[in-house]
Amino acid sequence: IEPTIKEPLMQVYLDMADAELNPFDDAEEDVVNKPSHYNTGSIECIEGIQASMSAEAFNGYLKGNCMKYLWRYDYKGKPVEDLQKAQWYLAELIKELLFEEEDDDYNEEEHLGCLNFPFCNTEGCGGGE
Repeated sequence: IEPTIKEPLMQVYLDMADAELNPFDDAEEDVVNKPSHYNTGSIECIEGIQASMSAEAFNGYLKGNCMKYLWRYDYKGKPVEDLQKAQWYLAELIKELLFEEEDDDYNEEEHLGCLNFPFCNTEGCGGGE
């Protein structure tokens, strides 16, 4: 992109930087990180899935999707794309596990169904501490 009299040089640099950071905006859809068919309005499908289940179930969902893409990468004709999708789900699972480790003092999922919460002294429940 060459600057013109109407377009300041700084804007050209900003546009080039934006194009590098967001390579899929003008070109093609980012089918690994943000596939358009998984978005409805401002809610992404995976956010709805996560909200519908426990943390343990969501981790299993992420693990299963990672395994699915690793399993079939050789058979669909787009091996690199499937491996990138597996990598995406693995990265999400790692983030979830790191978040759980940071939140060891209180995990709301552990208290679901506990009739004595927040006064429970059962080991692992965390209530009453």
